[in-house]
Amino acid sequence: MNELYYIIFLPLIAGIVLSAFPERIKIIKGIIALIITGITFFFSLKLFSVSEKIINLDLFSAFFNEGTFLNNILQEANRFSRFNIDNLSKFITLAIGFFGLVIIVYSLSYISKTRQIKNYYPYFLITLGFSAGAVLTDNLLLFIIFWGILGLTLYKLIKGYDEESSSAAKKTLILIGASDGIMILGIGIIWKVYGTFTMSELSIPTTYPILVVAFLALLTGSFTKAGAFPFHTWIPDYTKSAPASSSAYLPASLDKLLGIYFLARICTDMFTLNQWLTFLMLLLGVMTIIFAVMMALIQHNYKRLLGYHAVSQVGYMVLGLGLGTPLGVAGGLFHMINHALYKSGLFLSAGSVEKRTGKENLDELGGLSKNMPVTFISALICALAISGVPPLNGFASKWIIYQGIIDFGKEPGIANQLWIIWLGLAVLGSALTLASFVKYITGIFLGRKRKELEGIKEVSILMWMPNAIIAFLCIGFGVLASTFVVPKLIMPITGEFAYIGIWDSTTIGILILVSILLGILIYLIGNIKNFRTEDSFIGGEIFREETSYSVVEFYKGIRDYKLFSFIYNWAEKKWFDIYEISKKLTLGFSGLLSKAHTGVLTFYAIWILTGLILMIIILTLMS
Repeated sequence: MNELYYIIFLPLIAGIVLSAFPERIKIIKGIIALIITGITFFFSLKLFSVSEKIINLDLFSAFFNEGTFLNNILQEANRFSRFNIDNLSKFITLAIGFFGLVIIVYSLSYISKTRQIKNYYPYFLITLGFSAGAVLTDNLLLFIIFWGILGLTLYKLIKGYDEESSSAAKKTLILIGASDGIMILGIGIIWKVYGTFTMSELSIPTTYPILVVAFLALLTGSFTKAGAFPFHTWIPDYTKSAPASSSAYLPASLDKLLGIYFLARICTDMFTLNQWLTFLMLLLGVMTIIFAVMMALIQHNYKRLLGYHAVSQVGYMVLGLGLGTPLGVAGGLFHMINHALYKSGLFLSAGSVEKRTGKENLDELGGLSKNMPVTFISALICALAISGVPPLNGFASKWIIYQGIIDFGKEPGIANQLWIIWLGLAVLGSALTLASFVKYITGIFLGRKRKELEGIKEVSILMWMPNAIIAFLCIGFGVLASTFVVPKLIMPITGEFAYIGIWDSTTIGILILVSILLGILIYLIGNIKNFRTEDSFIGGEIFREETSYSVVEFYKGIRDYKLFSFIYNWAEKKWFDIYEISKKLTLGFSGLLSKAHTGVLTFYAIWILTGLILMIIILTLMS
């Protein structure tokens, strides 16, 4: 299996070697990274020609003489180098290679003159290799090694150029690291109960409390990586402060792919969920959708707005996988790849706007559609896709999830009987998503243009071409969903299933295209010259050139509405931020302990005696 060496170890070794190169030859490092990423993508494509199997890969022990220390160490490590080449891992690996290639092309132009990140390209390649390793490995111990190191590269791909960005980087590292520690607990429980680290050998019932704890521990890791409620709060802070290429690479694509991949593994392969865990998954799914999209509606910073939507869309994936049916799982996995497409496209378009204007707030922009036409059209397509507008890919995957929820409601059970709630909130979330992207597109590309933005031009081909490719795929994955994408890419993973309604994405796409063309034709052949033009009026006053309106102000009514204002106030006070809550509790507890250290010997003796008594009680109970 030479493909695995090229997919996992080539980018890792290349990244380590490139880190020794000086930063003044950044462009050369970028070109080398592009070549390595291209090779990785090629072999991830070639992996599809390999039949499903589990292999043990030699971790370079053959490079050392038999009997030497390094040879012995690597021979021991080879016992854990078990890799699972199945349809799910091949699909995710291909997606990782594709997004790596697209974003590295974008980075060649974006990173060179914007906020500099030392060793950006080495960390990019290391992230690529470890991501593929985490997806392909079948050993939980090797998986947590790959998974854990990705937390460090995530931290290194955001530069601490000021206090806010440094705080965001630290918060990201702490939350990801804490969730990794909780995952280790779950893996330890599985080893203690089943005596194996092999994922493909596990089929764990959630009928005993200790096994439920193991599932929840692994669920915490996948939720934090993907950015699902309540472990999502690092994503908006990260996307606001990180370069757009880093946001597109990690929170938008790779982290979503990894988090949802592992969620699919634990929910469909490793564990059998009881009805209460199913209820919990569906509840957290709809809470992720609604809470995050409501926060997105009131954002002024467009990168932070996109960050909250990177959270909200995870809710649909959790919802689909939580259903546990072939239709639901297919919808969840399809939405995972669709989200990675349109959200990475949105972050790349945001990066293009930021690069040309240097501005990040919606009320400082407007009217850029003529100046940046490719960026505008790409962003518009991705915005319509994430909002679930047919015939784009976001509609296709959401439609499958909706069908899955209705089908799920036919079975008995607490979660099943609440299907109308799950469906209603999912549809509401899609409507609110459209409302917030009206704000995004209008605020940046439509409306009146400020004088200081008159000279803005389109970004270079290295930046607009990746955006255009992603936008084209959003159309293709939507139009060809029922005829190609789902049957060829998704059904091999989930198995055959039947839709419960009538759905032909190609026919829908053709009808919409014909209606658009007819509309253009009618417009062109009409007598369009005989239109009367008058000055625009607002409130009885002439709409002068210098008059404008802020799209941000229009959405302030949501923030001030009595039903939502107190929730938004809580959010501003970080009551929903698990990181801030944990920090306050930790500092408060440490403050109490510091007060106990009075310097009086009697108090220290009491503490020691109390500790000894507690240890004796614990040891007695354990025996």
